Amino acid sequence: MGTELPLQFAVILGTNEIASAVAIRLHRRGCAVVLSHDPMPPVLRRKMAFHDALFDEVVTLDGVEAKRADSGLAIRARLLQPEGVTITDLGLLDLIVLQSIDTLVDARLQQALATPDLRRLARLAIGLGPGFHGGVNCDRAIAIPRSRQAQRLGGHGDERFRRAEFAGRWRTALEIGTRIYKDFVVGHLGPHPVAAPFDGVLRGVVRDGIEVPAGVRLFEIDPRGRQANWTEIDHPARRIADTVIQAISLGAAATPAKTRVPLHLVR
Repeated sequence: MGTELPLQFAVILGTNEIASAVAIRLHRRGCAVVLSHDPMPPVLRRKMAFHDALFDEVVTLDGVEAKRADSGLAIRARLLQPEGVTITDLGLLDLIVLQSIDTLVDARLQQALATPDLRRLARLAIGLGPGFHGGVNCDRAIAIPRSRQAQRLGGHGDERFRRAEFAGRWRTALEIGTRIYKDFVVGHLGPHPVAAPFDGVLRGVVRDGIEVPAGVRLFEIDPRGRQANWTEIDHPARRIADTVIQAISLGAAATPAKTRVPLHLVR
């Protein structure tokens, strides 16, 4: 395939805030990093993630910039002179043919879908979240506990989210960071309005115009007032990224294992 990549090649499945935190850590370890977008589940906390770079927006997190690439040739050009990270709509099968993958991380957290078998697709394959088991469908698994209730933020748990009651097209004109009030209509699922459950700041919202399945989160309210945060990698995502680095340090040759992220760090 021509000139070999000079750096370790890392592919991250997902463009959410956890995938983005992992991408930053791998980039700073000297890896050439590509994030591969998957539409499910839709990304909510977009200002904490590289996701919007898919739409030609300039996205910089923790001093690391993400740029979009739409073809294998464009990705190889980016990886041969890596500045920041690369984000693409191309899937894993398109990326495997570019170069042998050194590190593959599935950070999509697709709890409602079948868990893929990542073994032998990279020198080291790491799966995040329920469904992954080291030696079964990945080399090393990081257990992010499944909780019936979201961790509380500013005194609110699950009620700070609004979910799609049915499948449909989501429309909203609001930007993340907008101050909103109880019963304010944040957007419409099909013809049906979806209102804010209480006062707060819009911490996350699915991008306008996306077709969503029933049950996914459409938006999130941060009720903490001046302490609200919606624009940077937060502590839970950083902690999970740190755990991924620990798993990489153990290496693919180690006995397959599962590393657990404490429940109180998961939101």
